[in-house]
Amino acid sequence: MPDLLDLHPAPADVRRLVIEGLSRSPKQLPAWFLYDAEGSRLFDLICQQPEYSLTATETALLEAQAPAITAALGPGTLVEFGAGSARKVSPLLEAIEAAGRTPAYMALDISAEHLQEACGRLQRRHPAAAIAGICCDYSQLQALPEHPLLSGSAHLGFFPGSSLGNFEPAAACALLRQFRRLLGPGGTLLIGIDQPKPVDRLEAAYNDAAGISAAFALNLLARLNRELAGDFDPAAFRYRARWIPQASHIEMALVSEREQTVTLAGQRWTFAASEALITETSAKYDPEAFLTLAAAAGWRGAQRWSDPAGDLSLHLLVQADSGN
Repeated sequence: MPDLLDLHPAPADVRRLVIEGLSRSPKQLPAWFLYDAEGSRLFDLICQQPEYSLTATETALLEAQAPAITAALGPGTLVEFGAGSARKVSPLLEAIEAAGRTPAYMALDISAEHLQEACGRLQRRHPAAAIAGICCDYSQLQALPEHPLLSGSAHLGFFPGSSLGNFEPAAACALLRQFRRLLGPGGTLLIGIDQPKPVDRLEAAYNDAAGISAAFALNLLARLNRELAGDFDPAAFRYRARWIPQASHIEMALVSEREQTVTLAGQRWTFAASEALITETSAKYDPEAFLTLAAAAGWRGAQRWSDPAGDLSLHLLVQADSGN
């Protein structure tokens, strides 16, 4: 089985982040709280729903362009941030193998159980590849840990799924700077960015008819109850996904059906009727807006690949002062 390094935030840090999030106005928790083992399973199901085209579009684009992408990336260790089920990296590993090189891959994700499964499945599919995982909150990681896969080779960042959209613009810029530090001098970043679309299509993608998106959000309450001695009543909240045009993002939230008081993390929290607990946001960027954001974080665009409909872009970024 591949190595798995466990750097998951300590329970005290989780409690602190929950208290900070519930003290905000509006109340909002870090998006990674959604991804315990059950949340990760439900998210995999979301990616299979007909309304949620992002995963299929990005996977098809990676499969079609993998030889060109891996040639542009060059040799090094692929470092995937927020790997999830780690299915999107396979086309890149296959292209590296077809070019006569041995792939090296490091997966970072917050759910240890899901990460172990994903890395094991990937290792069986690519038995010659060198594969390992790090269970962590990659947005708070100060440095990549010491590991043979991360020493003596270039670090090729991989951040698919348009996960950057889960961060507000200032936090997204900070995260891109964080990736620069983690990947080190000469590190590159291949990043998937979902682009603006008609509002009805966007809202349907995050509120599928099968109700998987709602179950995914409500699972957060079950996790909080279990890990922080909470008494949330999931039936007292309804799921909502709506487009916020001024922010150019989808906002997903659990909305209180009535005025209520909840005990969590040793404190009492009051929710007004119709008050929202924001579970995550998903910003959409056209290519120019994204490259402007990336430039503010010290990156510049080297190449871009897009699907025929222009729904999504894969941007290859290099460090602005690298001379590449």
